[in-house]
Amino acid sequence: MNTPWWQELWRRHAHITTPLRARGLQCDIEFGLSAYIVRVSLPDDSYLIISPPQEPPSERTPGDPKGWIATREHPDDQTRFEVLYDSAPSDDLDARQRPEARHGGSAQPLIEAIDRRLAQLGLLPHASLPHESHHVKPTQPTPPARDVPGTSNRGSDYVYGDALRALTDRLNGAESHADAADLLHQILEPTDGLLAQLGEFFEAAGEKAKEAEEDDGFDLSYDLAEAAAEIRNLGEVLHVAEDRMRALTPQEPAPRRPASPTRQPALPPPVHPPGTPRHMR
Repeated sequence: MNTPWWQELWRRHAHITTPLRARGLQCDIEFGLSAYIVRVSLPDDSYLIISPPQEPPSERTPGDPKGWIATREHPDDQTRFEVLYDSAPSDDLDARQRPEARHGGSAQPLIEAIDRRLAQLGLLPHASLPHESHHVKPTQPTPPARDVPGTSNRGSDYVYGDALRALTDRLNGAESHADAADLLHQILEPTDGLLAQLGEFFEAAGEKAKEAEEDDGFDLSYDLAEAAAEIRNLGEVLHVAEDRMRALTPQEPAPRRPASPTRQPALPPPVHPPGTPRHMR
């Protein structure tokens, strides 16, 4: 399918499908009982179903549920059924919550849980962990500050803001729309671009706020999760901006027309040989 709605579904589930496809796994999106699900084919003919809670139906937009449920199933062998991950909230206060329930709709813990289980089963076509390259490790040293005009008094306190300011300076000095499109790519790339990582940052900050186990911490986590969703929506709205920028071409200047027609130089008067009768001149 290549309809706008299908493309929109893929964009809304890109934070789930992109890391799994990077592992060599085939993904598809289907409609379940009441919401869209991601179906992942595995090498042993089993498959994963990654879905939001199906009952009761949710009013949340596709790809942004309150929690994720990942199960492994096989069409001919029911003994292979297992629940790999379940962060869906439960209305039953007496029910025992799974440990991952605290992650809610966060995609990163879901992908990591799938990675671990499929690695144990030997069902990962690729051995590397793609999600590891998408997040900044806390043990990495802070990058040095860039020499950006107007930031000499800030030292290295705002290195990430300075880096973005330097990118803006490059955009202002871009010599072509293709160069500008390349810089937009740094911001809008759906997996490693700045907006995608900024969404991951606010989502991680929300999870950190929850660790306080205080009412204000949970309220803050909801605000940060909403900010992450808005940032992702912004990326979805602007997903074609790079291509539109690249398609722009400067207009050719119109050829200049002369102010007046060019005059031909005057011819000299004819010269007659001496003795020629006047009527023949």
